[in-house]
Amino acid sequence: MITLQAPIVKCCRVVSLASCVEMTAGVIQLGIQWVCFGIIFVLYMMYYPPHLKYLQLSLDEEELPPIHVKTHVRSEEWRLSIILAWVTVLHLIFISLTTAYLLAFSPSTLTPTPSPSDAPSPQISLWATFLGVSAALLAAIQYAPQILHTYRTKLVGALSIPMMMIQTPGGILMVTSIVLRPGTNWTSWITFAVAAIMQGCLLAMCIAWKIRQGKLHIDDFGNPVDSSSFPVALPLLAWTRARAD
Repeated sequence: MITLQAPIVKCCRVVSLASCVEMTAGVIQLGIQWVCFGIIFVLYMMYYPPHLKYLQLSLDEEELPPIHVKTHVRSEEWRLSIILAWVTVLHLIFISLTTAYLLAFSPSTLTPTPSPSDAPSPQISLWATFLGVSAALLAAIQYAPQILHTYRTKLVGALSIPMMMIQTPGGILMVTSIVLRPGTNWTSWITFAVAAIMQGCLLAMCIAWKIRQGKLHIDDFGNPVDSSSFPVALPLLAWTRARAD
């Protein structure tokens, strides 16, 4: 969005504040969403449960309760979190520097009086296409493990159906608003279109599993909700856990 709408952002120097806000609403909208995602990511790393960061050894002594000894070996999930955090930071630095360089030295952005109708240079168009396609692939990768896990377990788990019922149509509205904005193309909205489609599939699956759970008298994690459901729920719980493992 920033790459393609740089000429529009530059027009803020010669237009009123209201016109500037209207023209750059798409950049502001995506910027707020990115900041929110970034805050969630930082909080995830800051408040990762300490007892899950490192492996623990259980020492069983005769006639004594087991002793749990904390080691300095990182757990697999915490190690993966650290690796992905560094990959994310390096990726952000790379695309930020590349975008800044292209915008600073591109002929279309060096025009003294930019216009919203100015066509981007081939380099900027190619870079925007790369960002759009890579973002769409990352969005697909983001939802694919969750969809596969939910399909295998046939349980809603910790997923929030009301949240997805709000976010799925919200994604469709966001795609529509970006498509209608000047200075954008399919690379600007393809990411949100893929995310909305995959989240819609996840929502439909969760609704189907919610109905199934009601018929089997089990909760979102496969536990029986009353004693009368034990004959059905317990074998189902063992089966779903075996599938998940």
